Amino acid sequence: MKRFGVGAIVALAVTVAVAPALPAAAARQRRATHGEIAAAAETLGSAGAWSAYVAHDHTGRVCYLAGQPQRSVAAGVRRDQPMAMVTHRPAEHIADVVSFVEGYELKPASVVTVAVGDRKFHLFTKGDSAWDKTSELDRTVVAALARGTTAVATGEAENGRRTTDIYSLDGFSKVLDLIDKACGVSRAGDVLPPRHPAVRRRHHGHAQKRHKSPTA
Repeated sequence: MKRFGVGAIVALAVTVAVAPALPAAAARQRRATHGEIAAAAETLGSAGAWSAYVAHDHTGRVCYLAGQPQRSVAAGVRRDQPMAMVTHRPAEHIADVVSFVEGYELKPASVVTVAVGDRKFHLFTKGDSAWDKTSELDRTVVAALARGTTAVATGEAENGRRTTDIYSLDGFSKVLDLIDKACGVSRAGDVLPPRHPAVRRRHHGHAQKRHKSPTA
């Protein structure tokens, strides 16, 4: 599988982080700035299959990590490179946005299941990507990834074929520390204001707020 360059990862990270939450016009406006953001991206470091980056848009810093699976099974599905990401946007009081980019158009109303150890998380889908439904689930998934050894992501394509991606989590916690430091995110919760557990993202066409602090 091909490897993404830094600029492509930046653009993809920003798209994945904002696309489900914004009305179509706003999402298009954000995507139009990707070239500018990618040009200003800085690589913070890498560990294992994971790398950390920081970039800037009109809101301020965007910190994210990205990793690729060590093995994939995708018989009968044509796809681009899959990727897992965690994104922080501190100026908007957004942190720990988990996303899995599957690299193909996912079956409408399907879920991507992510298994870490004996835990399974079901992410809602839109286009070629998947997200958690709440910020609380995001934090739970990030904690599981940081403690785990492997993550297995299973998705379903429009043609009904399933894919399986196996991610080694070796190095994940190290690059998580890098983006936490770059964007001032504390695992103890003493930097970013607490987020309300009931906050939801846009899901199945319903406009909902995304990861906003009630004190923001």
